[in-house]
Amino acid sequence: MAHPIVVGIDIGTSLTKVIIAEELVEHGHLVPKIIGTGSNETKGVIRGYIADSAEAAKSIEVAVRRAEKMAGLKVKRAYVSFGGIGLGSVTANGSVVISRADREITDRDISLALEAAEAAIPPAISINKKIINTVPIEYKIDGQTVWGQALGLKAEKLEVKALFITCLEHHLNSLISTIEMIGLEVVDIVASPVALSFVTLSKKQKRVGCLLIDLGAETLSMVVFENNNLISLAVFPVGSDDITNDIALGLKISPAEAENVKLGSDRRLTYSKKKLDEIVKARLSDCFELIERHLKSIGRNGLLPAGVIIAGGGAATSEIKSMAENSLKLPTQLAEVYLGNTTEGKTKDRTWAVAYGLLIVGFNTDGAGHSLGIRNGFLIKEGGRRWGRIVSHWISQFLP
Repeated sequence: MAHPIVVGIDIGTSLTKVIIAEELVEHGHLVPKIIGTGSNETKGVIRGYIADSAEAAKSIEVAVRRAEKMAGLKVKRAYVSFGGIGLGSVTANGSVVISRADREITDRDISLALEAAEAAIPPAISINKKIINTVPIEYKIDGQTVWGQALGLKAEKLEVKALFITCLEHHLNSLISTIEMIGLEVVDIVASPVALSFVTLSKKQKRVGCLLIDLGAETLSMVVFENNNLISLAVFPVGSDDITNDIALGLKISPAEAENVKLGSDRRLTYSKKKLDEIVKARLSDCFELIERHLKSIGRNGLLPAGVIIAGGGAATSEIKSMAENSLKLPTQLAEVYLGNTTEGKTKDRTWAVAYGLLIVGFNTDGAGHSLGIRNGFLIKEGGRRWGRIVSHWISQFLP
C-alpha cells in the first residue's frame, strides 16, 4: 500500500523550494519522510508577489521537476505558501446568542460568532483583500473568558476575538493561477510565517509568548504568539537584499561581493569593519524599529518572555542576534529547524523551513477536517463567498 504523499511549495523572492514527503510512523508518531527536494532561482516575483506569471511558472516548474526526479514520482497537488507585502492581519470581535434550548454551544454557534467577527472588520481594511487564515484568539461565555474550548459549554451568549490573516485578492489569484499553469492543483494556501512557526517554535515558546521574525530577501515578516495563540502577523517591504545593496554602495563593491561580506564568508576583501558595522546596523535598526512599532501597537513590546526567534536567509547576517537584543530588549536566538528524515539523512537548514512547515500542515489536515486556508481556489476566482477552516489551538500541537 502506497504511503500518503504531501508536497510543499515555498515561493520566495530569491528561491523557490519544493519538498515531497511521504508519511512515516516512528514510535507511534507521524514523521514526514522527505523523498524529494528541488530548488530554483525565482523569477517574476517582486517583494513576495507574482509580477510575471509566465516567468514565475517556468521557475517554479523547474524546482518541482527536480523534486519529482529525486522522489521518482509525479505530483498533482501541493500546499503552497503565501508571503509578500500583500499579507497582513486584523483582529475583530463577534458574538451570538446560543441557539439551542439547552444553551449548549455547538459548532454552528462558533461558526456564526466567527462570521460576526468577520463582518465587523471595517470595509476600509478589508477592501480588495481575502481572508486566508482564521485564528480564534479568545472565547467568552456570558462575559467570562473560556480557558480551553468553548464547544459543549452552556451559556446564553458566546463572544469571540479572532485574528484574520488577509492577503491582497489579486496577488492570491495570481499565485493560484500560476501554480495551475504547471498542471498542479492548489490544495491549500498557508501564510508563510504561520507555516514557518510549525517547525521553529516550541509549545513552551508559544505558550509564554514569543516573536518569530522571518528576514527574507525582500520582505520582513513577523508573527507573535501568546497563550498558544497566534495573536498578530505583519509584513514589511524590506529584506536582507537591502542590506546587501547598502553594503555594495557603501563599500563600493559588487552585489555578489557584498553578499559574501554580509555573511562574513569572504576574507579576501579589505574594508573597514567599522564602516561595515555602521552600514549593517543602520539597515537592521530600521527593520527592528518597524517591529518595535508594531509590538507597541499590540501592547507587547518588551513583554514576550520567550523572546525573539530569527529565521529566514537573512538570519545569517553577522551580528543580527546582538542587534535584535539591543533594539527590542528581548532575549534573541537564531531559529533551528529540524527537517526530519531525508534520502541523505537528517539535516538542518532554516531556508527550507517554510516548505517543511507546509508538509506538517498537509499531514495533519488531510482527511482530518482541519485547514488553515483555502480548500478550493476556484471560489476565489469566481468571486464566491469562502469561509476558511479554523486553526484554533490546533496550531500548538505541531512540532517541535
